[in-house]
Amino acid sequence: MTDIEGKTIRLSEADESAPRHVAIIMDGNGRWANRRGLPRSVGHRSGVEAVRRTVRAAIELGIPYLTIYSFSSENWSRPMDEIDDLMGLMKRFIRRDLAELHQSGVRIRVIGERENVDPELLALIDEACELTSENQTLTLVIAFNYGARAEIAKAARKLAEAVAAGTIGPADVTVEALSDALDTQGIPDPDLLVRTSGEMRLSNFLLWQSAYTELVFLDACWPEFGRELLEEAIARFRARERRFGGRPKRSMA
Repeated sequence: MTDIEGKTIRLSEADESAPRHVAIIMDGNGRWANRRGLPRSVGHRSGVEAVRRTVRAAIELGIPYLTIYSFSSENWSRPMDEIDDLMGLMKRFIRRDLAELHQSGVRIRVIGERENVDPELLALIDEACELTSENQTLTLVIAFNYGARAEIAKAARKLAEAVAAGTIGPADVTVEALSDALDTQGIPDPDLLVRTSGEMRLSNFLLWQSAYTELVFLDACWPEFGRELLEEAIARFRARERRFGGRPKRSMA
């Protein structure tokens, strides 16, 4: 937060250059644990604490949308005991944090496929989304069992079926129409995408939505993340000039 003339205001209210939507690839739980001689499960649990810190920070900073990459469709290739642990953490996160998130005005939205997900977990997800659907302080988008290529293919298939049914014509298959057919329909594209642990790739995350997103890669592992590193990423974002394919403002003067 920033203090001006004794009044504390939030980032989005103070500076139009602040991102409205921050997306995060939460990477490095296992490496963080390995470096400390701890089981990977401890790294995942510490990662959940980082999620809690980051959600609080996003609320404090006035960020309207926060998307976190919780479990990718490729994560099914991991050992079953680790998958079970990750699924259990998702259940515990909802059970433990749902009331507080709801009280804080957080709207929960989960994107991704429902296939292969434990029915008990699906019921908890549906409960969380329904309970918080009218909240407006922060929209927390959880990408769970999510893969961007599958999302785009599903959206294209939906439009193709509409064309085949005669509901729309081929000319109606536009960028806007495909965007509206994605899991993120109604959510603005991310302004800033952060990845922790030093890796520099998108790993099948929000590929369509990130066409003009600013990317920030941090060396810190996800369990180390919180408000300080979020503010560092935002500072890097604000230092950049977003042109969206146009010329720099300096050259147009």
